[in-house]
Amino acid sequence: MTSTLLGSRKCLTALVCVLAFAAPVSPQDATTTPPGFQAGEAPVDVSGTWLFQVETGAGSGTPTMTFKQDGGKLSGQYSGALGEATLTGTVKGNAVEFSFDASIQGTNLHVVYSGTAEKDSMKGKVTLGDVGEGTFTAKKKT
Repeated sequence: MTSTLLGSRKCLTALVCVLAFAAPVSPQDATTTPPGFQAGEAPVDVSGTWLFQVETGAGSGTPTMTFKQDGGKLSGQYSGALGEATLTGTVKGNAVEFSFDASIQGTNLHVVYSGTAEKDSMKGKVTLGDVGEGTFTAKKKT
């Protein structure tokens, strides 16, 4: 019995030591936030029509995007050199990401824009499927 009691005390002592020296974890440590997002920050409003300037290794373009925003969810329309397409995306703080599918000469492309937005400007990176990537800037049409 003494052996069992002594073993239980050692186990209890070890458990207390582990708990005493364990690093506290805050709720913020348990989640990750996207770049440009501050905890508790309301998403920037990007609703409306935007005029884009896109630069890629294959050339440049000036598409127009029209966004509808419901909280952090985006929907809308792309209009440019790739034709017309429905887009979807998200806004978290001032981080914006949206995408659409297009076809160029029979090749399907999944186009993704990701960047940051201010009240009336936006900038970031565009990925054109496996074909290439580039950068963009945009101004909200007034």
